[in-house]
Amino acid sequence: MLVNIHINKKEATDTSRGRASYNKSTPERRGDYTDEEILMRVEQAAYNTKQQNSSLDKCAPQLIESQSAIAPDAWALIEGDYTLTYEELNRRANQLAHYLRTLGVGPNTLVGLYIERSIDMIVGLLGILKADAAYVPLDPASPSERLNFMLKDSHVLILITSQTLATQLTTQEIKTVCLDADAALLAGQSVANPISEIVATDLAYVIYTSGSTGQPKGVEITHASLLNLVYWHQRAFMVVSSDRATQIASPAFDATGWELWPYLTIGASVYLVDKDTRIDPLLLRDWLIQREITITFLPTPLAEKIMHLEWPAKSSLRFLLTGGDTLHHYPNPNLPFTLINNYGPTEATVVATSGPISPIEHSYETPAIGSTIDNVQIYILDEHLQPVIAEEPGEIYIGGMGLAKGYLNRPELTAEKFIANPFHDTPNARLYRTGDLARYLPDGQIAFIGRLDHQVKIRGFRIELGEIEAALNRHPAIQQSVVVVREDMPEEKQLIAYLVIDQRQNITFYELCNFLEAWLPDYMLPATFVSLETLPLTANGKIDRAMLPIPDLANSIVDEVVTAPGTLVEGQVTEIISSVLGLERVGPNENFFMLGGHSLLGTQVIMHIATTFGVEMPLRTLFNAPTARRLSIEVEHLIFAKLETMSEDELRLMQE
Repeated sequence: MLVNIHINKKEATDTSRGRASYNKSTPERRGDYTDEEILMRVEQAAYNTKQQNSSLDKCAPQLIESQSAIAPDAWALIEGDYTLTYEELNRRANQLAHYLRTLGVGPNTLVGLYIERSIDMIVGLLGILKADAAYVPLDPASPSERLNFMLKDSHVLILITSQTLATQLTTQEIKTVCLDADAALLAGQSVANPISEIVATDLAYVIYTSGSTGQPKGVEITHASLLNLVYWHQRAFMVVSSDRATQIASPAFDATGWELWPYLTIGASVYLVDKDTRIDPLLLRDWLIQREITITFLPTPLAEKIMHLEWPAKSSLRFLLTGGDTLHHYPNPNLPFTLINNYGPTEATVVATSGPISPIEHSYETPAIGSTIDNVQIYILDEHLQPVIAEEPGEIYIGGMGLAKGYLNRPELTAEKFIANPFHDTPNARLYRTGDLARYLPDGQIAFIGRLDHQVKIRGFRIELGEIEAALNRHPAIQQSVVVVREDMPEEKQLIAYLVIDQRQNITFYELCNFLEAWLPDYMLPATFVSLETLPLTANGKIDRAMLPIPDLANSIVDEVVTAPGTLVEGQVTEIISSVLGLERVGPNENFFMLGGHSLLGTQVIMHIATTFGVEMPLRTLFNAPTARRLSIEVEHLIFAKLETMSEDELRLMQE
């Protein structure tokens, strides 16, 4: 267990706050607790444990119904200046659930949800659960081909969306429910709590993750697995109704459920973070402080930026939870909150291990991923499924209540990845083979080492390199491809595609990017394409990734000619890049990093863009859009967004 329940008041404060000390004289500080607050958190944590151990007769939607009855006027969701109380959330979700019931929805029915991050998105998720169905979240930022595959593969017959988004997908055989256009229809439905027929073994949601076969695969998560996550989280972090949490993750990222259900089932408030704030560490830090957020989850790259900023000595934030990628740095000892590192594949319901990270001034070891959460087992095994000796590397196998039911419509893959548990006497006990390498540390925590296969994580996104290769191989000019992750600059991972191309056909960097954008999301687009006559092979005839050359200007695919900029913004961005790199001329489609750029020079580019255009963007934008043409498009989007918010007087002043 990550955090034990302590009855001693001083210990209870240290447990829930990490390095915080109990200070009765300053009860106004939300990070320190009065006697009553400490006892309330301890009693609530003990109650959560009792609830979990007693039965699973109430699933997440019914627990939220209870909160609506207990405190109907309490704030459930906050988005900007708009708030939704628990009563309003419950009523709106009930109306959607009743309408879905009229469409034949019931236990284990899959219902798609295709909505941007918003209060409507959360109403949609809860409404689906209240209809006894399971939700299949779809991210509007993903390519339409990928989304259409998910709809077809999941056999979704109903899609909840908005009128604008509904036109972007192939939905001829799917009943669409538009929360905006169908608002009057939904408003006429009953507001009473639907009678639920679900049991803990029914599906709660299906999340699609990158697949090694070239297509994403759906992971089936039951209510029992979700409840295990909810109850562990509430107990481990002593969550109570006065807590304020955040919703930042992508709709199709399993962390979204982690951001919502542990808090809404206990009566806490969830604050939705706007787009500009969630990508800017400085803005996000100030927002967290001003909103008096007490617990937040941030993807690892963003968390590392946040924890290296200066923080006030007093802050409401108790826990900064992170995960999704390898944590490279330890927290500053002066931070007013505790950093918690988490690990877990989607197949284990978000989190399998978790632990606080203490400040260490100098360490060559990456921070640990903690120890197992409640009702989850971790085994580190060798190739013969035997436990490795202490501190020796092995593959992580996960067992317990958090395991997914399996992969949707993929019985062979389910049988391959979910095997019988030889270490457990319970009938039908299973283990999930993660493909992750790890070892036990002397203190019993687990150190993550890397991947056994070619699945990687970049900026928090789990990526199967085979899916990128499959997309590349669809191009008629590409005969062979292999994609790897290189880290030629420390902590700067980049996807590099090595290609064998039909010599009779010409192909450019810009054409390849345009082709892949139809199949892959932005975070899966390679930063560089390297052209080779043949791929290096081992003695066994397999691709020898260790012999793939370092990308350079001689072997990388660029545009055949340095074309003129297409727009004024593109021209200015091109000049900024050429100036920073010290080059006389740069083509709009030439890759910044292949021209000798790196993160320090990239920071200069971002600063010059801010000065020239008056817009702010994070450095990672340059990694996702490493050419002047693609970067200028991002700049133009920011300029247009800024202009839309300006008054006529401000526009007049800007023109002058």
